Amino acid sequence: MNAPQPALASGLLDLAGDFPILAQPVRGRRLAYLDNGATTQKPQAVIDAMDAFYAHSNANIHRGVHWLSQHATDLYEQAREQVRTLLNAADSQEIIFTRGTTESINLVAQTWGQRLRAGDEILVTGLEHHSNIVPWQLLCERSGAVLRAAAVTDSGELDMADFKALLGPRTRLVALAHVSNALGTVNPVEEVVRLARGVGARVLIDGAQAVAHQAVDVQALDCDFYAFSGHKLYGPTGIGALYVRAGILADLPPWQGGGDMIRTVSFEGTTYADGPQRFEAGTPNIGGAIVMGAAIEYLRGVGLGRVAAHEAALLAEATERMTALPGIRIVGTAPHKAGILSFLVEGIHPHDLGTILDTEGVAIRAGHHCAMPLMTHFGIPGTARASFALYNSSQDVDALVAGVRKAQKLFGV
Repeated sequence: MNAPQPALASGLLDLAGDFPILAQPVRGRRLAYLDNGATTQKPQAVIDAMDAFYAHSNANIHRGVHWLSQHATDLYEQAREQVRTLLNAADSQEIIFTRGTTESINLVAQTWGQRLRAGDEILVTGLEHHSNIVPWQLLCERSGAVLRAAAVTDSGELDMADFKALLGPRTRLVALAHVSNALGTVNPVEEVVRLARGVGARVLIDGAQAVAHQAVDVQALDCDFYAFSGHKLYGPTGIGALYVRAGILADLPPWQGGGDMIRTVSFEGTTYADGPQRFEAGTPNIGGAIVMGAAIEYLRGVGLGRVAAHEAALLAEATERMTALPGIRIVGTAPHKAGILSFLVEGIHPHDLGTILDTEGVAIRAGHHCAMPLMTHFGIPGTARASFALYNSSQDVDALVAGVRKAQKLFGV
């Protein structure tokens, strides 16, 4: 694995050289990749880990008696331990591998959610990604439970007064993002968990936008479920993980049936495996899990504290420089944000802005960011979103600002 490079004298990290794709010009320009909220690029260490697995370690796991199968199994379970370390879970047996955050949330909805009855309530927030809304709507349709959503303030923060008013004896589950994918708002998850505990509710945290940007400790948070995706923390797509508190996991019914999630099978009945294996039916994404483990090790090698400081500095710089331009509206001005800058440019549709920026080699995201209720709250169809990662630099901020100015000139605004 490549050793993390030193920080610049300014305190910013200098890690772009670890990511081969960033050396690739786009439309004849230097690539300024600012779409990290959608997916992150991969360091050479992760690319090498993928090659190494398929070149030297590929085999099916858990059931093989030959050396290669046992070796692959060891690597797969080592990856589970790496996830446990990332989240500071108490035991690696609390970690289920999934395809990502969306599948993790659906797993909870379709297993733990079977206990909900008519009149029970699920409480989310107005900041949520669709993947933390739609599975609960489907669950409510099946069970007769009711979905409620706490309001958002004009600055893009969770309205705690409204949250407290909606939280009550009927609340069975609180589900919220650790960090808003659309605005970068960092939710007060510790307080939310404490309040939910007061009414006996379980708590699920969508950590998709958090785990690559700050240290996460599920034991300190005291949450029941925590979900994230590997591709947002410099790993491959199609892999993620779900933390489930041990006492809850032991009581969850199976989700999908098939090989590897069973203990015995007969035509008269089936008994199921214990622990996370009960929820990993069939041949899992073995290589994906192992390579996600390599991504976690890369990230831990850099240091999440350094990453958080680096991204905070870039966000502050980008916010200051963008707000100095005429006609810019920042959407989401919470005082506690991760590295996401969501904005509008007067007179230019976000999609048009994204297209113009692309001609300058600047990659951003434009649209509703799978957070349509949040956009409705602000009375807008969507925003332009620049999201930062550990390999971004002030040069990327320069390119973003210059691209926006070019767009303003082209549109005469």
